[in-house]
Amino acid sequence: MTDVTTQSSLTLSARLAEFAVATAAELPQRIADDSRDRLIDTVGISIAARDTEPVQAAVALAREWGGNPQATLLGFADRVPAPTAALVNGTAAHALDFDDTHLPSILHPSASAVPAALAAAEVADVDGRTLLAAVAAGNEIAIRLGNAADDPELGNNVFFERGIHATSLCGAIGSAAAAAVALGLDAATTRHALGIAASMGSGILEANRNGGSVKRVHCGWAAHAGVTAAQFARQGITAPDTVLEGRFGFFQAFTGLHPIDEGFMAGLGEEWELDKCFIKPYPTNVFTHTGIDAAMLLSKRGIDIDSIERIDLSVPMSVTRTIAEPREAKLRPQSPYHAQFSGPLTFAMAWRGGSGLGLYLDDFTQEVLDDPFVRTLSEKVHYVRDEKVESLYPERLPTIARVHMADGSVIEERVMANLGTALRPIQPEQVQLKFDLNVRALGEQRAGALRDAITGLDGAASVRSVFSGLDFAESNSAA
Repeated sequence: MTDVTTQSSLTLSARLAEFAVATAAELPQRIADDSRDRLIDTVGISIAARDTEPVQAAVALAREWGGNPQATLLGFADRVPAPTAALVNGTAAHALDFDDTHLPSILHPSASAVPAALAAAEVADVDGRTLLAAVAAGNEIAIRLGNAADDPELGNNVFFERGIHATSLCGAIGSAAAAAVALGLDAATTRHALGIAASMGSGILEANRNGGSVKRVHCGWAAHAGVTAAQFARQGITAPDTVLEGRFGFFQAFTGLHPIDEGFMAGLGEEWELDKCFIKPYPTNVFTHTGIDAAMLLSKRGIDIDSIERIDLSVPMSVTRTIAEPREAKLRPQSPYHAQFSGPLTFAMAWRGGSGLGLYLDDFTQEVLDDPFVRTLSEKVHYVRDEKVESLYPERLPTIARVHMADGSVIEERVMANLGTALRPIQPEQVQLKFDLNVRALGEQRAGALRDAITGLDGAASVRSVFSGLDFAESNSAA
């Protein structure tokens, strides 16, 4: 692919639009394979989430709205207008906090880009490779925008520091790119789609700290916004050229960074930030993952927890606002879902032992949260600063666990990178196990058909035929 960053005379949104169109024209096979894997992962998560309250609410709303049966609701018999399908499927993709994660942007790109690409691809009835290109372009653009707010001096991402959910904010623009590729828009119209979506994205992260279910619809809204923005652009609605870098543009509005450092555009079209985006092994906030790994390692040592006086976990201190504060809310969450954002609880649950790859959705029940072992151990967990850990953030999300015993000894485990990243690659059989668990409610035959359909997308002539041919009706417990 041509390096579009050399086109310095173009505005940021124009350069991103050129990249999206170029991706559709010349998709590297490695990236096509990556997009297929993200489709498999995201669709599996969406199926697993179909009985959750947010997805049920979104499906009920979609049925109330009605409309043109253009696109599939994953796991349901319904077909609905494309923006509505993106809303429901994006909600499902993020509802379990099991979606892929990129560092250092700290966002989950596929949960909005995949639903947007899929909905638009069904409307346009494109071939499978175009769908894969749409996913790739949408994901890469969302990630690049998230990277732009990384502030080394602050030691954090500015979006996150301000309590803004970059996943939904940048995801709306990435979703617009995905939808634009699927709809076959040219570069000029795609630029307008990105600019329109920049006015539509939103997401506040306070629910991570103090509860509420609104965060679970963030990616659905981003996907909905992206598809709508692309459709608006196709109908002639326009956006300013400088929507991203302008004095009243996206970055000034949401980060206060003006002028913006354009380093986040480096290598666009030649280098892929998607290489740093990993599939999640556990259905919990990504900041808890290395803590979960440390707990599983400690549990193998046969430590008597009654002899533990205190457990000090060193993580990047900025993430403790998400997984450790307020302390009482993390030790006594509103629901099993909110426990997925608790560092102390997920650490204790992993030490106790869980299912799947270490912890799975089945483990997040009130019974497990009330288990005396989990309660006792989680209350011994505290968070302390460590300079080595701080120096690695946000490129990595390490955990150093130090267990202080009653006899004065200290037992330590260090997990310095997340499972799934380049430093600790996730294995194909682990990804397969995650998918199989997520779609088991479909039954073996339907699950196999779904897996085969997505695996064969690269050679499929019609996305619409592939997905409309999948039978979700009989296995749909919510219909």
